Amino acid sequence: MKRIFISLLIMIWMGIFQSCFAVENIFSLDDIPVSEKQSEFVDTDNSDTTLEAVITFDWLDISQAQRDEQIQKYKDLLFEDNKSKIYYTKEEYNSTFKKYKKDKEYKYHYMLTNNGVTEDEDAKYCAFYYKKNTLVMYAIQYKDNPRRAFYYTAFGKLYYTDVMSDEYPNFPYTSMQYDRKGQLKSAIYFISKDLQYMYGPDKEFQGLWYKDKMYDKNGKQTLTRSNW
Repeated sequence: MKRIFISLLIMIWMGIFQSCFAVENIFSLDDIPVSEKQSEFVDTDNSDTTLEAVITFDWLDISQAQRDEQIQKYKDLLFEDNKSKIYYTKEEYNSTFKKYKKDKEYKYHYMLTNNGVTEDEDAKYCAFYYKKNTLVMYAIQYKDNPRRAFYYTAFGKLYYTDVMSDEYPNFPYTSMQYDRKGQLKSAIYFISKDLQYMYGPDKEFQGLWYKDKMYDKNGKQTLTRSNW
């Protein structure tokens, strides 16, 4: 069990949980940073289609001063200029997410996710395994509450909650992850499906995800993820 718990912590820190539901390849013109170059935009009046931007990644080519500037910019957007609620007391968290603290249909959802079901008419699902064959956690994103994602143990107890900003699923948006006590565990600024700035609960920069690779503040690759 200790090994399973450590494995889950590694997955969380790698940003796997956040990327699980970031499936919409939708972009916004707002706040495209200096370190990405816009090469083409597509606009349409169709309400089901939004702006798309082609972004060039150049984190490795810009100067350290420019990287530091970007890190500070997105830190401010996440923690200082964010209109969404960031911090909860334990009482506020329990009150806000009371109905989700226990998945009453956990046996059914366990069966669905363990059999590879990722979506039905009510929700999107994601399964998390230990050594590829033991389901230890599953996530649910209800379609009538799409800006929340709930992570449950195999026995249906709420373990983590993702709270996305009102912009979701349009980019850019922010995502905050909380543990079962309502403590902030991570904060992510989603520029696009490919590019995210990740910070810890103390506002410390943890890394920049670009596709399947994470880079630190100096441009050094530190992690990879398999389900981007």
